Amino acid sequence: MPRRTATMLASLLMLIALLCAGVLIPVPYAEMSPGPTYNTLGEHNGECVLQISGHKGCETTGGHLNMTTVRVTGSEYRMNLVEAVYGWLAHDDVVVPHSTLYPDNKTPDEVNQQNAEEFTQSQESAKVAALKALKMPVTAHVIVGIVVKGSPSEGKLHAGDVIKSVDGTAVRKPEDVAKLVTKHKPGEKVVFSVVPVKAAAAAEKAGKQPSGEKRVTLTTKKADQGPARAIVGIQAGTDHTFPVRIDIKLADVGGPSAGLMFSLGLVDRMSPGDLTGGTFIAGTGTIDDKGTVGPIGGIEMKTIGARDAGARFFLTPKENCAAAAKDVPDGLRLVKVHTIDDALNALKKIRKGDTAGLPKCSTS
Repeated sequence: MPRRTATMLASLLMLIALLCAGVLIPVPYAEMSPGPTYNTLGEHNGECVLQISGHKGCETTGGHLNMTTVRVTGSEYRMNLVEAVYGWLAHDDVVVPHSTLYPDNKTPDEVNQQNAEEFTQSQESAKVAALKALKMPVTAHVIVGIVVKGSPSEGKLHAGDVIKSVDGTAVRKPEDVAKLVTKHKPGEKVVFSVVPVKAAAAAEKAGKQPSGEKRVTLTTKKADQGPARAIVGIQAGTDHTFPVRIDIKLADVGGPSAGLMFSLGLVDRMSPGDLTGGTFIAGTGTIDDKGTVGPIGGIEMKTIGARDAGARFFLTPKENCAAAAKDVPDGLRLVKVHTIDDALNALKKIRKGDTAGLPKCSTS
């Protein structure tokens, strides 16, 4: 065999071997890509995304307030080297360390559970922020958020119980509970006054204040970690009573990043007129009970998804602006927001066509 032919054959075989290795060898990376967007003013799977008592249907004047998502590879999926290189080169995809999406200290089920809990909390905060923006009454309650297995509270307190007082002292904020419990020494008794979760849920459904308290006596124990202090093994949280019943119907979505768009959708649905003026607007951002908009992950993927869906404006959390402004999809305009009031003011300008004064995102 001629030397030149032998050299070419050897090179070809080496190339084939490298390609096979690239396909077969897994690498510790995951991929993020633009996910679907959902119009909070419209329908999903045949029913309104936002369902509000006293407000039938979800017809719009053609405007959109779309929440955006990021599609990620599954926790069990292991990319190969070829896929990773392709993802690095692709403009619309981002390759990140696998541990960024799925931390090594958490199982896939724990990650999914955390995403589901964050999504539920984002819905609750969106309702609070929207109703406050509409000047509607919202009452907050301190509740049992989590009961630690094997703790003094297991079987006696339950997630969702409304905590009225501890040792006869009324609680106003979740942190009040720990302060009152730690006044005791480990081994001492502490008395909780609570409205059981079933009674609290029935009252919330009826739009009434929780009632029907019962006393629960617990024996404190020493905390397993940190300084010596008394605990009962619960994590307190917050729940609310709303003047209307609100249900958010959107499955297969996790995380807290839809909070802003849910709140804007609720304001639109519960107030006269149309917030969008018929314009296609998308956005993202967490929201808290005070209406403050927080940053999210995957902003570059979300702006691409918004542009692909047809959005003209993208409501961008202030803290994500610099990253988003580095590569803005053609035809999409970023609008910087830090509160729900910022977002409502921006929508007012868009409705009026006064877009020159919209807050801009910059790379600095």
